Amino acid sequence: MAPIPFTKGNGAGNDFLVLHDPDDRADLTPASTALLCDRRTGIGADGLLRAVRCARSPEAHPYAGRATWFMDYRNPDGSLGEMCGNGMRVLARHLTHHGHSAPGRLTLATRVGLRTVDIADAEPTGDVTVHMGQPHLPLGDGALTVTADGRCWPARYVDVGNPHAVAFVDDLAHPGSLASPPAVTPRPPQGVTVEFVRVLAPGHLSLRVHERGVGETPACGTGACAAVTAAHRTGHRPRDGKYRVDAPGGTLHVRVLPDGSHTLTGPTVLTVSGFLTAHADA
Repeated sequence: MAPIPFTKGNGAGNDFLVLHDPDDRADLTPASTALLCDRRTGIGADGLLRAVRCARSPEAHPYAGRATWFMDYRNPDGSLGEMCGNGMRVLARHLTHHGHSAPGRLTLATRVGLRTVDIADAEPTGDVTVHMGQPHLPLGDGALTVTADGRCWPARYVDVGNPHAVAFVDDLAHPGSLASPPAVTPRPPQGVTVEFVRVLAPGHLSLRVHERGVGETPACGTGACAAVTAAHRTGHRPRDGKYRVDAPGGTLHVRVLPDGSHTLTGPTVLTVSGFLTAHADA
């Protein structure tokens, strides 16, 4: 395998391995992805992103006239991911810092369509904003039940391009260690990311996240948007639509726009770059 450039970065502590593969040459398997994301035997990450030119990707080719780059997102268990807010922010930081895109407004392709990203400069650190689109609540309030550490909570199902179950709690310690996935009933067939959310004030939330295919993570961009969607529905809403979401890894800012769409803003940091010369074959 020819060496593939990679960048490691994080958004509010949610870390990603970005493979720069413009010509779609890397033959990633679930096993090789899992190995690369393993924190003992690989580089280690909460997820793997490939930067592929839309024109060279059979999956993203329909977007080639409207976007240059496709975000091929993989969970650390090797499964494909539809959308990742923090990952998209890190990918934009990678593209601008390494000269593959100019700062400003980028349009990126994902498995759930096109998303725009605003990034002010080509520095290795700084805030990045993603326009996340409109979330959906396809089921009624409290349609799901989440169980963790012997406690149960009603939860709202929120689709932010990927599936989330949002449970409001009085204390973020109540779900326990989250060493194993919370039980969700009825369980969506594609799995679900679970947010435990505490409302501190209108417009101010704190959360913990057990991410589908990952485990507990320091932050989750789509999870922050899902938490805001659920809070906004319950009436815990600021007049300006601006929310602060505190996660263990840092603070994210979500704004609910008049049309119901969300923006996600938060820090990004690129930490290391190199070349991948070998990976596991399955």
